[in-house]
Amino acid sequence: MSTCATASRESAESLTATAATARTWLLIEQTGPWGTHALTDSHLDPDVGRALEAATEGTGVRVALIRRPGRHADCHGTSRRRMFLAHTVPGRAWIRTTTVTDPRATLGLDFTALGAGEHHNLWEPYIGEPLVLVCTNGKRDRCCALLGRPLAAELAAGGTEAWEVTHIGGHRFSPTLFVLPYGYAYGRASAPLVKEAVEAARDGRITIDHCRGRSAWDRPGQAADLAVRELISEDRADALDIVRTDTVRPEPADDRTSGGSAIAGAFPTWVVTVAHSDGRSWRVTVEQRADGAAAPASCGAPLGPPARMAVASVAAANGMPRRRAQAVSS
Repeated sequence: MSTCATASRESAESLTATAATARTWLLIEQTGPWGTHALTDSHLDPDVGRALEAATEGTGVRVALIRRPGRHADCHGTSRRRMFLAHTVPGRAWIRTTTVTDPRATLGLDFTALGAGEHHNLWEPYIGEPLVLVCTNGKRDRCCALLGRPLAAELAAGGTEAWEVTHIGGHRFSPTLFVLPYGYAYGRASAPLVKEAVEAARDGRITIDHCRGRSAWDRPGQAADLAVRELISEDRADALDIVRTDTVRPEPADDRTSGGSAIAGAFPTWVVTVAHSDGRSWRVTVEQRADGAAAPASCGAPLGPPARMAVASVAAANGMPRRRAQAVSS
């Protein structure tokens, strides 16, 4: 049976800059089955799900449901459920956690502040192992269940702090997951790769093998971050920050600079400034292209060339832009 994951793998589609964007994650434990749109199609009260969608829109907070790996009985009774809030911006990454009996408690949260990284001592600081969230929602895409659930179960059996999660985008990269507190996502993952990523996260580092990007950034920022990391072999999670993203107006293909090289073609283009904690900085030119082999975005979707972020150049910046002020909080 052909699947979107098989098609993506066979076409060698790049994983780079495909992570879901979220500066802050709100993760709510919800046992039982999940439907295609889990926030309103599960045993979570759909009114709560709709209210959360409305309340978090435009705040930088992304809501997802989580559950422990294993069999999921179709039962409605959940006496207590775990919740996590995680902020993923460099230098300010934190995880807070609590246990509640009624998920309506989330509706009173200040999502604007949480999206900006301000938790105001809400809940308790999470001090456990790095969290691994594996996408497993088969109703959204069968690849997530076929490939994600076995991986989540294997990780949990091996002692990893693993959870199943409803939807993080990129079904065709299954098994796909992200690791908190830093929010780097991975695709076509294996248990050894995840264990390496967890060990790195314990030490404040990341691994770029099979990395899709950091959820704190949009797609151009994710591409720029990974390009600079590869260029200078930087694995410290908080060493790099995206301090500026400028959209470049596409020019006709035959427009040239005085040196004879094209400024930009017909592709959407961005110049992303990446700053290092040691004061260095780079200007990374990123283009959105659709020149890969046709493949479905998910199982059952029509074939089409997937949009990808291509790094056209990386250059040391002349100036030294300062990193944003960072106040680390637990």
